[in-house]
Amino acid sequence: MKNKQTLKLVQTAMFTALIFVLAFVPFVGYIKLPFLAIQATTMHIPVIIGSIILGPKYGAFLGSMFGLTSLINNTMSPGITSFCFSPFVEMGEGLGGSPLALIVCFVPRILIGIVPYYVYTAIQKRASAPEKSRKFSLIISGIAGSMTNTILVMSMIFIFFGHEYANAKDMAYSKLFGFIMSVVAINGTGEAVIAAILTAVVVFAFIKAGLYKPGSEKKNNKKA
Repeated sequence: MKNKQTLKLVQTAMFTALIFVLAFVPFVGYIKLPFLAIQATTMHIPVIIGSIILGPKYGAFLGSMFGLTSLINNTMSPGITSFCFSPFVEMGEGLGGSPLALIVCFVPRILIGIVPYYVYTAIQKRASAPEKSRKFSLIISGIAGSMTNTILVMSMIFIFFGHEYANAKDMAYSKLFGFIMSVVAINGTGEAVIAAILTAVVVFAFIKAGLYKPGSEKKNNKKA
């Protein structure tokens, strides 16, 4: 039991370190998608994988670490929309920052560490052949975790900072909803595809290396 707990702590430390590397090493946390003309972030992927392998409690912790790196990056190197992720960045001249930025910064990222686990276990519990359905479960879980981040972040920005975000982007507020939907559709799709592939590949690698032993998903995992 102690060895299993130690392994979880070591894996949590490894995923945490990877999150910080992706966040603070230039260009590492982004993948160019020429066919979509966008850059897709990969910083949420360790959180998704950690959620599935370690469970929702550790996953939520990893998600909070992702949120912390976002807060630090947007505070130390602010861009035109960094006020959405840091209360220390002004929304406009003389407007100051907003504590609502902490909700945008942390809540979606914490949920990245929770949603994939429950999506994965739900599919596996209902599968007649869990081993054969594992790849499908991992792909769907990766998509769910990625879209959780994209949809919640962009929705919260629209709700909390709609007018300020539109001003920062130099667009009419009436066009903001369409812009938000395009980000979810285009960026969200690219990131979800990458998350789906990498989640399945990495989790299977963990299984093959003996670093993750899937339990019987047909039973209730009360210790998760």
